[in-house]
Amino acid sequence: MITQAPVAPPPEPLPAPAFDSHTHLDMLTEPVEQVLAAARAAGVSHVVTVGCDLDSSRWSALRAAEHRDVYAAVAIHPNETAQAQARKDEVLAAIAELARQPQVRAVGETGLDYYRDSSPPALQQEWFRAHIEIAKATGKALMIHDREAHDDVFEILAQQSPPEQVIFHCFSGGAELAKKCAEAGYVMSFAGNVTFPSAGSLREAVAIAPAELILVETDAPFLTPVPNRGRQNAPAQVAHTLRAIAQVKQIPVAELCATVMATGERVFGVFS
Repeated sequence: MITQAPVAPPPEPLPAPAFDSHTHLDMLTEPVEQVLAAARAAGVSHVVTVGCDLDSSRWSALRAAEHRDVYAAVAIHPNETAQAQARKDEVLAAIAELARQPQVRAVGETGLDYYRDSSPPALQQEWFRAHIEIAKATGKALMIHDREAHDDVFEILAQQSPPEQVIFHCFSGGAELAKKCAEAGYVMSFAGNVTFPSAGSLREAVAIAPAELILVETDAPFLTPVPNRGRQNAPAQVAHTLRAIAQVKQIPVAELCATVMATGERVFGVFS
């Protein structure tokens, strides 16, 4: 799936290095090298490119092996679980094998999506549990896709005993969910939609979330932040989202950059 929207113009460079904790390099129209060069020019030193099925997970692991500033996350997206069910054991074994590679730093995006009906909830839950076990077995972070499924995600995490590092990708809750994540020590990764005028509840979550439990992502090519909404997102655009979060938190942008980088290395491992 490749978006055909025009590419967003480059942002003003950040005052200190930061990184994009969740992107889909395989879905962008520009070559990877060009995307990464633009990210570096904006102060975005590293990216985590994320698989949604076995093919894109393998692609992500290969690109991470080729580029020092790219790391990978591998999994079967909850919306893809029905399609993969016929080969479940084979696919999960392949995901586990990929997760053991050093350039793969997370198992994700996995979780639950009750907004779409492409896979039954019970099936999504089955695959989510399996991915949690892979993350624990390989010692990698668990990257969660949670859309209109907060209660069930938390219940399954409690039942399965999650790995040490848990990330709620594209955090979609409000202040109460942020409090719940903070109490559990879960990291909240905010995407460009936190800049949308209608996203008051997300900004309330940012205000509540401890700075050391915040990551910033693009989910590119989706959710391009203001002022470039409607254009194709890319890792460089995380600079706009980071600045918006710093404004909500009332902390200097450079300080948030340093905090995000420290959290990234704690969650994903040391960046090269």
